[in-house]
Amino acid sequence: MDEAPVEEGLNVGVYAELRQRLITGRLSPGHELSTRTLAAELGVSQTPVRDALSRLAAEGAVSIRTKRRVRVPPMTEERFDDLLRCRLLLEPEAAALALPHVTARAVEALRAADADLDAAIVRGDADAYMSANHAFHFTFYRLQPGATLTQLIETLWLQFGPFMRFAYDNVASAGLNDSHQAAIAAAEAGDAEKLRAAIAHDIADGMGLIARACIGLDR
Repeated sequence: MDEAPVEEGLNVGVYAELRQRLITGRLSPGHELSTRTLAAELGVSQTPVRDALSRLAAEGAVSIRTKRRVRVPPMTEERFDDLLRCRLLLEPEAAALALPHVTARAVEALRAADADLDAAIVRGDADAYMSANHAFHFTFYRLQPGATLTQLIETLWLQFGPFMRFAYDNVASAGLNDSHQAAIAAAEAGDAEKLRAAIAHDIADGMGLIARACIGLDR
């Protein structure tokens, strides 16, 4: 039996799981990651965990200090400004490029994700909020035909996800504003400029929460 495909599938699975934990903020800023603990949790050896962490480090999502010391990095003002700039450059454009591919089914998915997000806020369910917010945005981004653009945006979400969760947990839910309904309306109207504006506004609101909660900036 050829073990290579099995091993490759295992590596992909571990990477995907850790990636999802970062994007949805289940790994918090400053969190120390133990390859041994993660391997035990996931029921695998430490090798695929180390491989996954190496990939995530290359994407800027974790920092590897020593063989046994890996952590989710803290947010700094410089890093915040860099992430915000990149998100504002890429995400509104990705949504606009998706516009010709937005179907009735896609609109239904957007509405469902936004409803899930609202319900999560009412319940105070941060995990569900993060997952629904990710689902909403990437319903747009994955419709556009450029796979590289989507991958670049996913890398940005890997880096700010832990901080968005931190912000959610530390800012009253009443302060969580989004422009999702405006984005859906713009998509249905086929208005690229209004869609860009709605996504940009949503990003600015979310990153503003991070700025206030994580690094004390008034934005």
